[in-house]
Amino acid sequence: MREITVVIPNYNGMKYLPECLQALSNQESGTPDFAVLVVDNGSTDGSVEFLREYEENANDKIKSILLSENTGFCHAVNVGIEAAQTPYVLLLNNDTKPEPGFVKHLYKAIQKDEKIFSVSACMLMWDKPELLDDAGDRYCALGWAYARGKGKPAAAYDRAVQVFSACGGAVIYRKSVFDKIGLFDEAHFMYLEDLDVGYRARIHGYQNWYEPEAKVLHYGSASTGSRYNKTKTAYASANSVYVVGKNMPSLQLLLNLPFLLTGFAIKFLFFVKKKMGRTYLQGLVTGLKKCFSEEGRRKHVAFSGKNLWNYVRIQGELYLGMFQILMKS
Repeated sequence: MREITVVIPNYNGMKYLPECLQALSNQESGTPDFAVLVVDNGSTDGSVEFLREYEENANDKIKSILLSENTGFCHAVNVGIEAAQTPYVLLLNNDTKPEPGFVKHLYKAIQKDEKIFSVSACMLMWDKPELLDDAGDRYCALGWAYARGKGKPAAAYDRAVQVFSACGGAVIYRKSVFDKIGLFDEAHFMYLEDLDVGYRARIHGYQNWYEPEAKVLHYGSASTGSRYNKTKTAYASANSVYVVGKNMPSLQLLLNLPFLLTGFAIKFLFFVKKKMGRTYLQGLVTGLKKCFSEEGRRKHVAFSGKNLWNYVRIQGELYLGMFQILMKS
């Protein structure tokens, strides 16, 4: 019986998709049986034609779902998760090249404890594979989410550890937990949706881990063009507010408000230097509107006393995250 479905959301990723699929077909012996499901978001670069031909020769190993338009990263991922008929779903960006032990090590890691919701892979920079692109994600009271170890030697991050949330670019999820916490929030469209789903899992007492043996090369920002651009800035700034408003109960929000305002102010000055200050501010306003919209209020995670200790642990990590930024760890 298949244990894993690898879900690959694709939007005009023809440049990367063939190599990604080939690498998945070259997983080492001992890897549990897995299926691959590519959800195409209305690509116009030849991806659809490629997928149709590829699927015909894949012997039921690879399937594709072809959406008629770009519905956003979150919707594409949700379509894949709902279509998966396996206990685990492995989410993988199209601009990646997993190493031969990638699937096996993620599978072994998530099986260690039923309280583990997700396990994030060791994502390496495509052009400098000795350096990290992401070793699990951190979050702090300033309202900043950031990739752990980005740009640092991968050898220094060789231990499996708990992280605040797993990066959605290369991560395995326990599918049954989605039934309890909900799928990816499509109001995000893209960016920080992985932080949000990991945050919700933490509130409910689940764990997110990083597994250094599951290695994957990552090109990065393939869909939007660069690390800093207006599209990414607009969505990321809006969702940074939405994540806070959605997941923090009122008391915790008040406790963190001075730090959050400081964090948003610092980011605004940063993007002013990038000539995107107005884009960033517009994003913050959009995020506030999301929080107070009917949908935002409906999706707000209601506080429950049984989760009090989980909130306390989360708050401790928010403070620790600020220290880690200062220490550049």
